[in-house]
This record gives sequence, structure tokens and C-alpha cells, in this order.
Amino acid sequence: MESIITYHATEVSPKAVQKRAEELYAGGYFCCEAAVASIRDAFQADVPDSVIAMTSGMSIGAGRSGCMCGALNGSILALSMFFGRTTADGPKDPKVNALMALSHELHDWFREANAKHAACCRVLTRGFDMSGGEHKKQCIAFTGLCAGKAAEILCRELGVKNIDPEPIKGLEKPYLPPKKEAV
Repeated sequence: MESIITYHATEVSPKAVQKRAEELYAGGYFCCEAAVASIRDAFQADVPDSVIAMTSGMSIGAGRSGCMCGALNGSILALSMFFGRTTADGPKDPKVNALMALSHELHDWFREANAKHAACCRVLTRGFDMSGGEHKKQCIAFTGLCAGKAAEILCRELGVKNIDPEPIKGLEKPYLPPKKEAV
């Protein structure tokens, strides 16, 4: 597919994108912001920081509402940054339908890769204390998974060399909330 933005990367490591997204989340960004920032930086995209700012409200399931996972939201927004449309060409526009197919691919992959078979933040975080460390560990991992997979899709669609020998792998088992001690 043809990108609507200019980017300069000729090769990308999706695993490095995964790791960087995890670091950005651990360092203070929310899931959605970390996904977009890591992808923008890895692909050397000529887009301003305001693109990252546009994602801030989508974190934690869209403004802490617990709807679609912010890591998935951010990664879909990153795909859209490259392949979205800027004209109202209707629902049959091949460009927007191609992007929606990529978004669907990422969504379905993430549902399986997170080992919980869900994309809803509320479901993914059920039972976790949102201020506790276990919740954050899970969300850091989800952010890395989504950003890494989005980077793989971008490499494939843009013709950018993916330098990783293996694809991004999902979790072998789900993160579970800590067991509550009986009182």
C-alpha cells in the first residue's frame, strides 16, 4: 500500500518497536501514546508530536471507559497514520477498506495473542487493582504486542525490510490478577 505520509526507514525491527513501546509505557506514556510514538519513531515518519497527543484520550479503553484496549487503539491509529484517507470518498473507497482489513487483521491477532481472547479493556483488566503493579505489567506487555505486530504489518505493506528472523509471538498464558487472601 502507498503511505500518505513521508517516512525514511528502509528496515525496521518489530521486536525493537515492541520493546520501545513497553519502555515508553513504563516511562510514563499511556498504552495508546506509547504504541504510536514507538511506531512513528521506528519508521522515521515525518509527523509532528501532536500526532502522539491526538492519541492521549484513547488510552485505558477510551478515556478510562474500559472499551477497546488502548494498546490496540494506538496501533490501529498508527496504521491509519500511514494509510488513512483525507477525503470523503464513501464506504466503497478501496483505500479505506484496505486499511480496515489491516485493522481487522491486527484486532483478530491481538485477541488471540493476549491469551484472553478479548479486545475490551474492561475484560482484559477484570480483577486487577488498576493502581497495582500486576495491572501495569499486563498493559505494558499488551502495548508491546500491539505495537510490534503493527510494525510487522507496516513493514509488509510498505515494503520496508523486517530485520527480525521471527514474528512477534503472543503470550503463552494470560496475565491473571493476584489472588485475594481470605480474611
